[in-house]
Amino acid sequence: MLRPNIFQVEPNDNFTVNVYFDDGKIKLYDAKQLINRGGIFSRLGDIHFFKERCAVLNNTLAWDVKGDLDPTECIDICLDVIYDDCVDTIEQ
Repeated sequence: MLRPNIFQVEPNDNFTVNVYFDDGKIKLYDAKQLINRGGIFSRLGDIHFFKERCAVLNNTLAWDVKGDLDPTECIDICLDVIYDDCVDTIEQ
């Protein structure tokens, strides 16, 4: 089954992201557990990095590691995880 496309992401101050899909759904992705894993994900614990580098890359929610929107240099989240496992917020 094809997933709807993400067209916008909006990072929040509490390490969550509103993820907007083209089918009208808005999902809330909570990155706190990911940050707690450490390693490459610890970079997301810097709120400035978290908010400034949040983007849509590789057709999913991602953080631009180098700041040049290179899709090979990002931390991206599986689209299925966002669409299937994250909480629905308001539908547009």
